Amino acid sequence: MILQACPYYTMFPLDFPLAWLRQAAPGEWVLDPFCGRGTTLYAARLLGLPAAGADVSPVAAAIAEGMLGWARPEEVLGLAARLMREEVGDLPEGEFWELAYHRRTLEEICRLREGLRREAEGDAARLLRLVLLGRLHGPLRKGAPAYLSNQMPRTFAPKPDYAVRFWKARGLRPPEVDPLELLARKVPETLGDLPPPVPGRVVCGDARTLNFQDLGGPFSWVITSPPYYGMRTYVPDQWLRYWLVGGPPAVAYKYDGQIGSGPAEAYITALQTVWKNVAKACRPGARLVVRFGGLPSRMIAEPAELLRTSFTGTPWRIKWLRAAGNPDCGRRQAKSFRIRHNSAVEEIDALAVLE
Repeated sequence: MILQACPYYTMFPLDFPLAWLRQAAPGEWVLDPFCGRGTTLYAARLLGLPAAGADVSPVAAAIAEGMLGWARPEEVLGLAARLMREEVGDLPEGEFWELAYHRRTLEEICRLREGLRREAEGDAARLLRLVLLGRLHGPLRKGAPAYLSNQMPRTFAPKPDYAVRFWKARGLRPPEVDPLELLARKVPETLGDLPPPVPGRVVCGDARTLNFQDLGGPFSWVITSPPYYGMRTYVPDQWLRYWLVGGPPAVAYKYDGQIGSGPAEAYITALQTVWKNVAKACRPGARLVVRFGGLPSRMIAEPAELLRTSFTGTPWRIKWLRAAGNPDCGRRQAKSFRIRHNSAVEEIDALAVLE
């Protein structure tokens, strides 16, 4: 299933947007201004609804683009084979890269990376990038390799110093993996049940300043989950995938435009700006559904209070706020945010209507 192509640890369950969008009328446009890996967009696609999304993270935007893509597996594999014939540029150097990937595997990854940077457009390129992002790093397993890297998590990339210490302490060496052979197994598996395409678009950009009217609409549904207050590491935790889509071969510890860090007042102001900006592209009576939370150790107020305050001075009227995880809203996203003492972030769901 394409939704599982690239695990992303800050993702809400598919049941959450599906439960709401089953109420949508045919042809109603759906928007997610913090689209992450594109779960809302994929839910809209399953129901035949046009959808658009944006995210400030280039990795998230690349994954979400794939959720709206449609191409035959043989088209995607044909593109991969053609890109593999291109010249390879400079390889990233250093102990991390020597232990993370077999040299020949890294050369071939770099061929695909450079080729995809030149051929950014087209569904075949978007879907190849999606599958490659999902297979860039993950655990070592017996049998045919499922990932291109030495032992790593699937959902985020460890920092280089930690990873090098981990591999050395255990004597782990990177396997030689043929990317084309891996793609030949995983592309049909990922794209074998694609639902029909729908009109839609995904862009990488700041939800506070984007002109969402350029993406489609007018929008009748906005279903989203803003960056949780206190979460500052969305791009740094995806630094290897960021490199694959054109970022530097090192951790970008700071990424401009990321909402979630800084004082609570600035965070609330940022959300207010987003809600006002989104409203410009929506129909009167549009519904805005939000899943929201924060890390308990960094919260200065209850999540409900922060979210309620963020709607002050906007054209959205809150209908209700309630604890996340109600049967009609899907499982809690917070289960993927385990921190010290096995506690999870606090989460709420909210419904607001555009007046």
